[in-house]
Amino acid sequence: MTKLLFMDDSYLREVETKVIEASEGKVETEETIFHPVGGGLPADTGWILFSGVESKVVDVRKERGRVLHYVEGEMPRKGERVLLKLDWERRYRIMRMHTAAHLLSALFYERAGALITGNGIKPDRSRIDFSLREFDRELMARLVEEANRIIKEDRPVRIFYMEREEALSKPGLVKLAKALPPSIKVLRMVEIEGVDVQPDGGPHVSRLSEIGEIVLDKLENRGKENRRLYYRLRP
Repeated sequence: MTKLLFMDDSYLREVETKVIEASEGKVETEETIFHPVGGGLPADTGWILFSGVESKVVDVRKERGRVLHYVEGEMPRKGERVLLKLDWERRYRIMRMHTAAHLLSALFYERAGALITGNGIKPDRSRIDFSLREFDRELMARLVEEANRIIKEDRPVRIFYMEREEALSKPGLVKLAKALPPSIKVLRMVEIEGVDVQPDGGPHVSRLSEIGEIVLDKLENRGKENRRLYYRLRP
């Protein structure tokens, strides 16, 4: 299985590693700093450098524990040492958006009992879907304002690991509407100090102040008890 370095350090921008397989525009390496598409997050993009060549990584996907980097341009050889380099500006904005989503999700659950039913994190505009009986625009706007107040407190965001059974035994710990696959025995937890603890496999910022300001962009009524919130970040 490819070692996912971003799980322990979301701030790694580049890493040297070894090619395991390379064919048909797909490169598998021993380690990666690239987050594959999934969990509501887009795939990272960036570059792979080798033998004086710089090729573009345009997509990243996970297949049975293998992380495949989809490459445009020249391909490295199996066994070759390469440098993986993120499009850091894009990744960092996704990290900020992702942590903002966790903060909003926690507040919607604690203040309104809303379960998150889906999300779509993108660098420039993101969305969260949640179950809420009434389409209460005032409530939703107020919770975004509360999130921004908490961001100004600059609380730390911590990564740690927990056995699945221990995590699921704690009331309110797992708030996603759909349970995680039972095959995952050890959960990577993301904690916003004093606000939220959730299992999650994506990159995050280390302090809330890095998010900036959450700007409520649009609210949609998506049917029976299903609401959608779009947001941006400033700056």
